[in-house]
Amino acid sequence: MPAPLEVLIVGGSIAGLACAHALLKQGCRVTVLERSITIAAAGAGLGLDQQACDILRSFGLGQDLVENSCELGTEVNRVVVPPIQCGGGRTVEEVFRDEQYGHRSTHWSDLHWMLRKGLPEGVMQLGHTCVAFEQIEERRRVRITAAVGHAGELRSYEGDLMVAADGAMSETRAKLVPGETRRYSGYCAWRGVMTAHPELMTDDEQAVVARVRAAYPDLGRAIYFEMAQDTHAVLYELPGKRLNWLWYVAQPQPKLPFPSVIFSATEQALQKMHLEAYKTWPLALSQLMKATAAPFIHAIVDKEPLSRFVWGRVVLVGEAAHPTTPHGLRSTNMALADAAMLGSCIANSGGDIEAALSRFEHARVSCTAREALFSRYLGQLKQGMLDSPAGSFDWSAANPETRQLLSTAQMPDFDHQRYAADPAAFGPRPSSA
Repeated sequence: MPAPLEVLIVGGSIAGLACAHALLKQGCRVTVLERSITIAAAGAGLGLDQQACDILRSFGLGQDLVENSCELGTEVNRVVVPPIQCGGGRTVEEVFRDEQYGHRSTHWSDLHWMLRKGLPEGVMQLGHTCVAFEQIEERRRVRITAAVGHAGELRSYEGDLMVAADGAMSETRAKLVPGETRRYSGYCAWRGVMTAHPELMTDDEQAVVARVRAAYPDLGRAIYFEMAQDTHAVLYELPGKRLNWLWYVAQPQPKLPFPSVIFSATEQALQKMHLEAYKTWPLALSQLMKATAAPFIHAIVDKEPLSRFVWGRVVLVGEAAHPTTPHGLRSTNMALADAAMLGSCIANSGGDIEAALSRFEHARVSCTAREALFSRYLGQLKQGMLDSPAGSFDWSAANPETRQLLSTAQMPDFDHQRYAADPAAFGPRPSSA
């Protein structure tokens, strides 16, 4: 019987842990090298599609998924009607609804905990920062040098395969694809999560939440996309009665210490955001934003799709392979699909690792390019960046066919190659109801 495949995974976020599950199922010996010394609650909300949920169930996490996620069965797209049209005040008009959305919502920390607790003891090694890697033995093995702990003691690990799951700012990818730059979208997202447990809120906060639930009657089973002039927002509920929101705001590219894309807001920036939210959104949403403690700002970036994910015995997965914007809720879903596909290809390899990696690359490169570019397109569409002039399209006057452009359900048929050649051609058509 051949020896088990030894796999080294760099990065212990969602993609890395999902790959660990998928490869352990195939009898591989897996070591996950994660730079963080401790695991703390982080991140915000995310959506899981039906395929991702099935993958988590295949890892034996079905019950955890039920207990730590909420149904998102419906997608609702609405547009803010300007006061001049509605006779004063800000109201909304629903322009597209998809009752077959079929997602579930969870928090990044909850999903990470599910994946982490499902792994055998010793698989995940904390405090291990990959500082170098090389392919050895005629490129049939990989050696990783890691700096361990606070002291940074160097330690070597060897395996048959290296899976680079080190995130959107992957240092592995930077070494394999030198000189590459990330693309700033032209806007940042304010992001926040408010816990809506009555016993944990003041009377004023309870009043805000009651107003939100009245304004968003399907909250708890639907995801809401709100559009206004040159901007859009997202709202959905997470387990534990947490209200998760994002607001995409056009602005010049912020100066950030590389590789960070997330930063805290100053008090001045918070006050300005609260005022602009009041001017832009219906009262319930603006009050939710104001009542949320410690929202943070996320610069929205991605990269151009790669034509390959494999270099010898090194393979990129997750955001290391295909960093994406959040609009299609694709990042986590693509990472889980990568893991499942890698496990499947290894299972059917007959011991031929090169053939397995080739099948993985063939299966994932094109479809992840489509998903990443679709997400970019959806953000530009909802921000009014594809209108001529910018922000001029009236969605409330669009016909039903045009309104369907807003739906994430169009992703499987998205012509990403044509879009990459001419994004302006994908703007909304100037049609009336």
